[in-house]
Amino acid sequence: MEQFIQGFWEFAGHYWWLVFPIMGMAGGAAKAWERSSKRRHERRLETIRVKGEIKAAQLAARGRVTASTPKDAPSDASLPSNELLARLFAEHDEITARWLDYELDVAKLIAYPAMSDGRQPLTAAFLRAKKTADTLRPSSRNAKVSEQQVSEYLDAVGNMAVAFEIAEKEARRLRTSTFSEAERKKLDRAQQLLRVAVDESATQAERNVAYKRVREELDGLIVLSDQAVHNLEKQVAGEITASARPEPAPEPRPESQRMPEPMPRRTDRPVTDA
Repeated sequence: MEQFIQGFWEFAGHYWWLVFPIMGMAGGAAKAWERSSKRRHERRLETIRVKGEIKAAQLAARGRVTASTPKDAPSDASLPSNELLARLFAEHDEITARWLDYELDVAKLIAYPAMSDGRQPLTAAFLRAKKTADTLRPSSRNAKVSEQQVSEYLDAVGNMAVAFEIAEKEARRLRTSTFSEAERKKLDRAQQLLRVAVDESATQAERNVAYKRVREELDGLIVLSDQAVHNLEKQVAGEITASARPEPAPEPRPESQRMPEPMPRRTDRPVTDA
C-alpha cells in the first residue's frame, strides 16, 4: 500500500499538469449528473401535476353535472345501462377520432409531434388511459354487463377524456420545441414540401419529387404509421390523377346554332337516252 501511495505521488509530481484536464472532466461529469437529476425531478413533478389536474378535472366535471342537472332530470346512475353505454360509446369514439386526426394526418404530425410520441409523459398517460378504456369497453350497448363494469367503464372514459385534453394542450404548447434547431429546419422544409405534394396546381413531377423529399426530411425525426403513409400516398395520387381524368362530353348545341343537315340525294330522276 505504501508503495502504491509513493508511486502515485511520484506520478503526480512528474505529470502534475494532468490535474487540470482531469478536474475539467470531473466537473463535466458532475454537471451531467446534476442535469440528469434535475430532469428526473422535473419528471416526478410533472407526474404529480398531471395526476392533480386529472383529479381536479374529474371533480369539477362531477360538480358541473350536479349543479346544472335539474332535480327531476335522470342522472347517469338512473339511466338504463344500454342508454348510458350508448353515451359512453359516443364519447369514447369521439376522443379516439380526435386522437387519430393527429396520428393519421402527416401535416398535424409535423406541426404537433408530441401527440404521437409515446415518450412524452402526458401523451403516454393518455395512451395508457385509452388502453384501459378500450379494454373495459363492452362489446355492444346491449351486452349483459354488471353495474360495477359500467361504473368502471364510465370512469375509464372520463380519465381518457381528461388525459387527452391535457396531452393535446401540452402538444400544442410544445409544438417542435423539443427538437434541435437543425431538426426544426428539416421539419419546416417537410411542411413546405408537403404543401407542394398535395397541390393540384403543381405538375406531376413536382408532386412526386416533393412527396419523396417529405419522407426523406422526416426520416429519423417522426415515425409515420403505415396508415398515415397510405393516407398521404392516396391523397397525393388523387391529386395527380385528378387532372388526368377524361373531359366530359360537350353539351349539345341549341337548335339555333346547329348546322343544317345536308339534303338527301334524289334517286327517282327519270333516265334519258343518250
